[in-house]
Amino acid sequence: MMKKIFWEDPYATTHATVVETVQGQEVTVRSTIFFAFAGGQESDVGTIHGNQVLQARKEGLEIIYTLPEDHGLQPGQPVNVVIDWQRRHRLMRLHFAAELVLELVSRALPMAEKIGAHISQDKARIDFAWPQSITPVLSGVEAEANCIISSNLPIRCAFEDEVNERRYWEIEGFSRVPCGGTHVRSTDEIGSIRLKRDNIGKGKERIEIRLS
Repeated sequence: MMKKIFWEDPYATTHATVVETVQGQEVTVRSTIFFAFAGGQESDVGTIHGNQVLQARKEGLEIIYTLPEDHGLQPGQPVNVVIDWQRRHRLMRLHFAAELVLELVSRALPMAEKIGAHISQDKARIDFAWPQSITPVLSGVEAEANCIISSNLPIRCAFEDEVNERRYWEIEGFSRVPCGGTHVRSTDEIGSIRLKRDNIGKGKERIEIRLS
């Protein structure tokens, strides 16, 4: 099984590993720092042995990387994985900002159901099934989220089921939430955030999250 170094060390930008399988353009490696799209968080951008990763996708507990046709890699070959750190770091910050906002909205509106989410390097969004405007709670959620962020609270991440790779994040005294994404070490690393409401259809509300 591929070892996910991005959980052990989400700050690693380069990683030496070995090619496990090659099927045309699709390659797997023994261990990786290259996150593949999951839970709404976009994939990393980077290279394997200098070859641009065109796509990274999860299949069960495996990650399949699609490389250019002329990648030339062979099973057993030592390779170096490199990711775009600036993009990764923004994804980590926005991902955890979205986690905070989701938790706070769930407390303010317990009946609001999350129906979608997406985290890019520019902004994050969370979609809810909710029959009216979410605006009345938005300023309070934003203020509370920024208060938590500025409190510089440590964020703990670990396995709750290592065999099935189920993980969680936890802020002691605040919440413990299942999540398999990449996270910053402490809340102040996120920086302040701004929230914006968007109505995306009848009975649907969207909150957009941006870094200030």
